[in-house]
Amino acid sequence: MAEQVRASHILLMYSGSARSTATRTQADAKSQIQTLKTQIDGGADFADLARQHSDCPSGKSGGDLGSFGRGQMVGPFEETAFGLPVGGTSGVVETQFGYHIIRRTG
Repeated sequence: MAEQVRASHILLMYSGSARSTATRTQADAKSQIQTLKTQIDGGADFADLARQHSDCPSGKSGGDLGSFGRGQMVGPFEETAFGLPVGGTSGVVETQFGYHIIRRTG
């Protein structure tokens, strides 16, 4: 089992999610992240979409979070990232911060 993974993500926060300054509703965030997932599945560039849409500061670097070990991310995020093959992209993952699409890059 991997001790560390490297991943990128796109995060859409909503009003009321943890640490959020977003004004979109939860329903709007879910709809928007599902649209982004469809675009990625259709071949859109993950990093470009992260730069354009992600509410995480990592969006500026194409969503790159760097490497992290177990216990460093919230449960659903960590479980998904560690469960993906390198190069794999998750479905929509919900955490207390909002909705994510995660790509394991290493």
